[in-house]
Amino acid sequence: MKAIVERCCGLDVHQAKVTACLLVGAPHEEPRAVIREFRTFTADLEALRDWLVSEGCTHVGMESTGVYWKPVYAVLEGSLELIVGNAHHMKKVPGRKTDVKDSEWIAQLVRHGLITKSFVPPPDIRELRDLVRYRRKLVESRTAERNRLSKLLESANIKLSSVVSDVFGMSGMAMLNALLEGKQTPGEMAQLARGRMRQNIDSLELALHGKLQQHHRTLLALQLRRLRQVDQDIAEIDGHLDRALAPYHEPHQRLTQIPGVDRVVAAVLIAELGTDMRVFPSARHVAAWAGVCPGNNESAGKHRPAPSRQGNVLLKTTLVEAATSASRAKGTYVKAKFHRLRARRGYKRAAMAVAHKILVAAYHMLANGSDYRDLGEGYLDQRAHRTITTSLVRRLQRLGYDVYLQPKAA
Repeated sequence: MKAIVERCCGLDVHQAKVTACLLVGAPHEEPRAVIREFRTFTADLEALRDWLVSEGCTHVGMESTGVYWKPVYAVLEGSLELIVGNAHHMKKVPGRKTDVKDSEWIAQLVRHGLITKSFVPPPDIRELRDLVRYRRKLVESRTAERNRLSKLLESANIKLSSVVSDVFGMSGMAMLNALLEGKQTPGEMAQLARGRMRQNIDSLELALHGKLQQHHRTLLALQLRRLRQVDQDIAEIDGHLDRALAPYHEPHQRLTQIPGVDRVVAAVLIAELGTDMRVFPSARHVAAWAGVCPGNNESAGKHRPAPSRQGNVLLKTTLVEAATSASRAKGTYVKAKFHRLRARRGYKRAAMAVAHKILVAAYHMLANGSDYRDLGEGYLDQRAHRTITTSLVRRLQRLGYDVYLQPKAA
């Protein structure tokens, strides 16, 4: 196989050290290999960069293993052409495995152009991505703490979740604080309900009558304190997100036009995809990268069921959540599409298909700078007008009716 890069380097990156293999040689000759090891301190990585630049290296390849490649990438960025490849696609054939051999193998792949370049966003998008992902972790920890608190109430036979739709709303939190103090009767705590919840005062009084012991109150106090702290942390990181999203205000606001996409989902789309869609050749490529396209399993011309690709986990789960929310948006195309697919393929497949629709719409809006145009709830019926009409007529005929159709007057 013909080489295409004269001076390239392969890096085998670990937590404490980096093994570098520099290959130098014309494409038609056997290259000269130089092996060197560096520690992963910043000064050592800068020494690695200076050495590669002094040797005239143009391309550097590495595996995207864990987070260890990120500081190496940050130091080398801007000085060399960096190629971060999927470690699963860069496995060597079985044999003796050492750090030196791994770096040599990566260098050979780079020299022959056999590594598919992974998408690494620019520094400002990477900063936004860190904020969005940490916010997701905070929300998950809050949900876990709420679940623990709900289990604690059940163990004390406080049936608040059976009567209240949101235990952690304003009324629910007032009742939880009253339970913690232990000074009010169930009837008095039920009077803390607000709005439409006051219609269930009698049920609330029964639900708040339980066996709350002292150790329950101790745990309840700790859990409420953790929830307040997490809420404060989420509010703080939302402030940082707003400042980080300021340069992307226009595309961020435009993305919220899509049904099911709120400010948080729009922030996730920008943080994970960026705003320059030229890194993805088409909408199909971005759907495959995100993991919202169908899997392929074909052999001898026969197609077998295959799960969807793993893709970008945060983006994929966020899109599915947005699709679930969009299925409740009245008078929209995505709602009609969701319920039509749900009847044939089930809830999960319908949610995945609508998530794909949302991602494709976001791709074109970011690529073209255009607004969202909803096709309308009746679009699918208009598109298949003849098919639907014929089907309904046949169903009525099978029920014993003579059917005569006449167009409706304008």
